[in-house]
Amino acid sequence: MKVMLKLEGINKKLGDFRLKDININIPEGGYFVLLGRSGSGKSQLLELIAGLKKPDSGKIWINNEDVTNKKIQERKTGLVFQDYAIFPNMTVYGNISYSLRCSGEEKNVIRKRVEHIAGELNIAHLLDRVPINLSGGELQRVALARTLITSPGVLLLDEPLASVDASLRDDIRRLLRQLNRKGITIVHVTHDYREAVSLASCVGVIHNGSIIQSGHPDDVFSNPVSRFVARYSGIRNFYRVRFIGEDGKWKARSEAAVDFVLEDGVYPDDGLIIIRSDSIKIHLNKPEDACINCYRGVVRDIIPSDYGMEITVDAGERFFVDITRDEFRNLGINEMSEVWLSFVPAAAVALKGSG
Repeated sequence: MKVMLKLEGINKKLGDFRLKDININIPEGGYFVLLGRSGSGKSQLLELIAGLKKPDSGKIWINNEDVTNKKIQERKTGLVFQDYAIFPNMTVYGNISYSLRCSGEEKNVIRKRVEHIAGELNIAHLLDRVPINLSGGELQRVALARTLITSPGVLLLDEPLASVDASLRDDIRRLLRQLNRKGITIVHVTHDYREAVSLASCVGVIHNGSIIQSGHPDDVFSNPVSRFVARYSGIRNFYRVRFIGEDGKWKARSEAAVDFVLEDGVYPDDGLIIIRSDSIKIHLNKPEDACINCYRGVVRDIIPSDYGMEITVDAGERFFVDITRDEFRNLGINEMSEVWLSFVPAAAVALKGSG
């Protein structure tokens, strides 16, 4: 598969902050989401790709061409800023056509291309409007149109949904998926795990200037390499443990002396155990079948969640359990109810160190 964007050993010092040994390969038509907290280096990396800054070392390749030292105008990238950077004194038409007018394109060619891209993004009816009268979703489409009219090889998006009302985010997500399906290679930086899950064909997690894990979203979020990555996938059950091997069987003992039976494998002396909230089952009575990881506990908190209901149970350690609303109604539990928890050994995933 053709590689559209390749970053090779990128390093950049920015004041007291450093981007360290960044390596990325994105195929043509890929949708890469770079996930990280504020200050992790996401936007700085976009600026390096776009050509607003140059790396201290390493190379940037776009469409098999080394563009490391090329100017922004020569890179065939399009950068959409988080705040849109729309010219407030121009109409929507003026904003979208700006780059073509600067390059001296003929007026009739400009009009045809503006009308075409505006139609593609469903903003043709806004061409005579000024930005102050537009919604966040409309401004985002204008910013995308202004960038796409230059036919970039790689579309760079800096937190594209951060300034859009929640009610409009689904529309923008659909639009981005449509653009990607048409073959546009996209690099999208965000702090929001849900954006990665809903959009990415590949995801990278960046922390303190380094990409600590990358791959298909299912692989990254199902098999996190650290506590930091696991938190992005919504995992809340973390337990510092010692790993104990007895007669060829392994268990992990938490600091509160709760034992977790593990799958066969090779384990370090100590580390972390993580358990997804939807991997734990709640029972009113102790399960009758042979239950390996079973714990009696007391419900401490019940709150609605995206999944349904999040139940906090104290069973020596605090467990956070996600169940559906139907399951919650059937259980009939409330705060201070006594319940049993269970999960299979495979649900307890071991991480080395503190993560």
